Amino acid sequence: MPIPEDVTGEEIDKDVRQELLSLPKTLAEDVARNLVMVARLIDEDPEEAYAYSRIALRLASRVAAVREAAGFAAYATQKYAEALAEFRAARRMTGSVELWPVMADCERGLGRPERAMAMAGEPEVQKLDKAGQVEMRLVAAGARRDMGQIDAAIVTLQSPELASNSIQPWTPRLRYAYADALLEAGREDEAREWFGKALEADKDGSTDASDRLAELDGVEFVDALGDDDEDETEDGTVDAHEGAAGDAADQDERGDEPGKA
Repeated sequence: MPIPEDVTGEEIDKDVRQELLSLPKTLAEDVARNLVMVARLIDEDPEEAYAYSRIALRLASRVAAVREAAGFAAYATQKYAEALAEFRAARRMTGSVELWPVMADCERGLGRPERAMAMAGEPEVQKLDKAGQVEMRLVAAGARRDMGQIDAAIVTLQSPELASNSIQPWTPRLRYAYADALLEAGREDEAREWFGKALEADKDGSTDASDRLAELDGVEFVDALGDDDEDETEDGTVDAHEGAAGDAADQDERGDEPGKA
């Protein structure tokens, strides 16, 4: 697959570069460049990222960083069985537990929330750093919801991290998940409060908390211009009335599927 000339492979993390030193120099460069493409594309074009990850995997399947990258690319395209296999391979190679939460989320994706819950109770969770433990809590709450245990999901999310006023990288997602669970339980006033708290912490716009709040408040956003729907008259002018009539508010898809706990 084509790789832009400006991608040298030097862009990857130094720890990954260190792993690639076990490969011949030219091969290591090829693998590194493909890994850079995976990182660049995984959010905006997961399928393309996946394709590059398969090339890297074919070139260096014995490198843990490559297996991990292949796992995340498969995860991003909802190929959960494949992702789980790659994460397990990476874990065997490194002995690290940092992939434990995403492995549990793959179990959810495969329709096995009970396995995700079992993983949430394993000793590996205690070896995770704080961010990893919060992620595991989010996955466990999602598994509870998968099983229809909404009240248990709410309790699972109640934690010192949720109650803390300190803003951490995980704070917006944790508050958002709590608000979403409250809403599913019919506790609308509390849900509105926590969507508001999620929005306060979400400086990067990583959640759609503002949209959820607007929806709860009955606010509907309408595109007054309606560029896509406006009809032009024969003389090239626009019939604004007909254009506006076809406008509708956009609504973000949301849910509690794996990867969005």
